[in-house]
Amino acid sequence: MRVRRPTWLFDLDNTLHDASHAAFGPTNRAMTEYIAEHLGLAYDAAWSLRQHYWKHYGATLLGLVRHHGVRAAHFLEQTHRLPGLEQRLRTSAHDRAALKRLPGRKLILTNAPRAYALRVLDTLRLTDCFDGVLSIEDMTMFGQPRPKPDARMFRHVLARLKLRPVDCVLVEDTLEHQKAAHAIGMRAVWMQRYLNGRFRGTLRDGINDGRRTPEVGVHPCHSPGYVYARIKSLQTLRALR
Repeated sequence: MRVRRPTWLFDLDNTLHDASHAAFGPTNRAMTEYIAEHLGLAYDAAWSLRQHYWKHYGATLLGLVRHHGVRAAHFLEQTHRLPGLEQRLRTSAHDRAALKRLPGRKLILTNAPRAYALRVLDTLRLTDCFDGVLSIEDMTMFGQPRPKPDARMFRHVLARLKLRPVDCVLVEDTLEHQKAAHAIGMRAVWMQRYLNGRFRGTLRDGINDGRRTPEVGVHPCHSPGYVYARIKSLQTLRALR
């Protein structure tokens, strides 16, 4: 990659673990129920509004904050309680080992709230693999949330960390986020291990096969020009040049 020791920015959900199985379904239901309760909508109307904001803004939260005055902290706490999450979490033991061997600084960059991210990392024994966690609470500008794929947020975060885009590699499952990162000069690696809910790996260190279809976030199979590399295992990252 022309950089001997890059700084790696890793997404969390469906990049480091099988969130389609563990979290997306319960989280989407919780968000829909939140919208229904706080905006006084029927469940189906709340579901449609959640999908609309997710597609339009890249995050349901942004639409609720901008158009309905919802407090971001309240929404995130209410919708990420996720009882039983720990029992559903699964990742690849090989990926865990690969992270520990990967040279360079490694950070989490996730649109999820910090409490959820730390809960996932601790359960999967990934916390010690990273030098820090940047969650949605860290992605604010002028008092407003600016989560991925906001390119302004990418620049703001890198400036705070004193990093140049050319020295950073974003590892993500979401193409829109990769496109924004590429636009400011970062390299983007497309993690495809969990696309369409496909997973073959470990369930808390026990062998498990699974297939789940996520409600949102299904990606096409082609590789756009802004994607530097496609991977299905973190073990291949060290081979990238």
